Amino acid sequence: MFPLKDAEMGAFTFFASALPHDVCGSNGLPLTPNSIKILGRFQILKTITHPRLCQYVDISRGKHERLVVVAEHCERSLEDLLRERKPVRYPSYLAPEVIAQGIFKTTDHMPSKKPLPSGPKSDVWSLGIILFELCVGRKLFQSLDISERLKFLLTLDCVDDTLIVLAEEHGCLDIIKELPETVVDLLKKCLTFHPSKRPTPDELMKDKVFSEVSPLYTPFTKPAGLFSSSLRCADLTLPEDISQLCKDINNDYLAERSIEEVYYLWCLAGGDLEKELVNKEIIRSKPPICTLPNFLFEDGESFGQGRDRSSLLDDTTVTLSLCQLRNRLKDVGGEAFYPLLEDDQSNLPHSNSNNELSAAATLPLIIREKDTEYQLNRIILFDRLLKAYPYKKNQIWKEARVDIPPLMRGLTWAALLGVEGAIHAKYDAIDKDTPIPTDRQIEVDIPRCHQYDELLSSPEGHAKFRRVLKAWVVSHPDLVYWQGLDSLCAPFLYLNFNNEALAYACMSAFIPKYLYNFFLKDNSHVIQEYLTVFSQMIAFHDPELSNHLNEIGFIPDLYAIPWFLTMFTHVFPLHKIFHLWDTLLLGNSSFPFCIGVAILQQLRDRLLANGFNECILLFSDLPEIDIERCVRESINLFCWTPKSATYRQHAQPPKPTSDSSGVRSSAPYFSAECPDPPKTDLALVLKLYYLLGTVLTTWLTGVTLNLSVTQYTLMTNLHMYS
Repeated sequence: MFPLKDAEMGAFTFFASALPHDVCGSNGLPLTPNSIKILGRFQILKTITHPRLCQYVDISRGKHERLVVVAEHCERSLEDLLRERKPVRYPSYLAPEVIAQGIFKTTDHMPSKKPLPSGPKSDVWSLGIILFELCVGRKLFQSLDISERLKFLLTLDCVDDTLIVLAEEHGCLDIIKELPETVVDLLKKCLTFHPSKRPTPDELMKDKVFSEVSPLYTPFTKPAGLFSSSLRCADLTLPEDISQLCKDINNDYLAERSIEEVYYLWCLAGGDLEKELVNKEIIRSKPPICTLPNFLFEDGESFGQGRDRSSLLDDTTVTLSLCQLRNRLKDVGGEAFYPLLEDDQSNLPHSNSNNELSAAATLPLIIREKDTEYQLNRIILFDRLLKAYPYKKNQIWKEARVDIPPLMRGLTWAALLGVEGAIHAKYDAIDKDTPIPTDRQIEVDIPRCHQYDELLSSPEGHAKFRRVLKAWVVSHPDLVYWQGLDSLCAPFLYLNFNNEALAYACMSAFIPKYLYNFFLKDNSHVIQEYLTVFSQMIAFHDPELSNHLNEIGFIPDLYAIPWFLTMFTHVFPLHKIFHLWDTLLLGNSSFPFCIGVAILQQLRDRLLANGFNECILLFSDLPEIDIERCVRESINLFCWTPKSATYRQHAQPPKPTSDSSGVRSSAPYFSAECPDPPKTDLALVLKLYYLLGTVLTTWLTGVTLNLSVTQYTLMTNLHMYS
């Protein structure tokens, strides 16, 4: 997004039409509210960026199908210029074909085959009306009500010259005749009644009017993205006079940040959209007794309830004041907006944040994520580091050890996973339309995957789910779709909702690192080895709990497969997964074992006090887990565990530790990556001693242990040793 500069942020609200409560879709599920549909479809508008277009920033859903849109807002508009005689309200600007279409509704699971009338040519008509008003210096149809305006526009089908009829209707024919011939010709092209004869925007740009003006403007080229085959530095230019550049820099550093960042910080600083709209009387509340209907039938149908005027469309835009945010950041120096990225060649990760933030870095994560000043510094730092990716890959890893700002989480995860190259070209080349055998299973799984989230539960979210999952299945012919892959996809899709290619690339990099060969058609040997090592980890870190679980027969096969197959995304909601994976992505493929043990230790007392049936019930509805505590204990467990104890024969083969560019590979910050099997006699003997120690510890506790897990590991290692 572009910097805020002199613009402001504005908000406006509207209601989506409500659906009946007693109607279900063809699948038996309640219909998706229209506000959820709008929420999903709105997201694509956030990707439209241009210097001469106001940027859409966010949309939020309130009660009773209310939606609030936040966008870049300029106080001075075309309408202001029109009032000064130097425009845009609907429905006067709607094209005739849009009016003739009327309101067309579709139901869930029954997509409409009827083409929507709105499109680029409809926008050409609207442009013609705007230009007409600017040329004549007045607004059209002011003397007509809405229904009469619509009727008049439809009757233009019977006239030969739409422009002349509009001019005569508004008494401005003389003004039109005085316009240059090129302008009149442009207006006639835009106001062509039949869309089939109306030019497209591309064709309109070839008109003489634009050919004379276009050389005065530099064509806008969207800058290359972070993951692109194009050089991001290709169009970088420095001004000829550096001293003049320094003079042009003002002290309003916040205005140099992107609109998305400013809005995020505005919310952290206490900004409340609904409160702003209430203060401007855009949202009005009525006493509940005044909303009661006159008649109410047994089936819930009501009559005699007047429509609330506040639910009618009001396109008033309320400017969001930045005073509170600026006041919160008044003590933040200018150097915080331009941090110096120093090269740090040390092996251990250290944060480059300044000393003033060191105290805040020790606070709980949930507090840091709500601290405006702290998030400002972290966002700016990560923004600069990511723009230098992959050159600054090491520093991204080091800063991620402290925490990852939520606003930058999607790109940061991609960097931690080592995503590079032309990901969009690769994703676009995958056939996501041809039917495949797994289509049916994907369709069944998606409506059950994190549907508490408004974005993922929208029809647009379902469509994106379908495309990303299908792209992964098609591009990995040696693997198959297992239930749980949808849950694994959910965090990446949520963070990259408008970038399916990046969501796909992240998932494709994540699976081989943490779930290597888990999605084979016959994955029993991989799963069994994984559970065996997990049992070994439980026995090493908590022998008493391990003995108890083995004694009652509550083995990992009964509860841990969904944990590891989905990397806990089937167990925890998304907000907990984000914090968990922020740390998981810094560890190697054995780190999930430590997470699993940490979860069991939080439930330790309840597990030790119960038998098999009670444990089954406990895990059928997992109690609340403290994720921050889980993360802390997972790191400690990881550091305390001998590397050889988590060796797996079916783990991903090791990769080189460095590349030709000199950038260190993504090794975990907790300790060095050690995926290789023990190769020396001493290493093997030490591992055997570790395993024998586990058996001995079990024997000393005086509890009978089912040794099948340990025996399996011993036999495997003895075979290797021989």
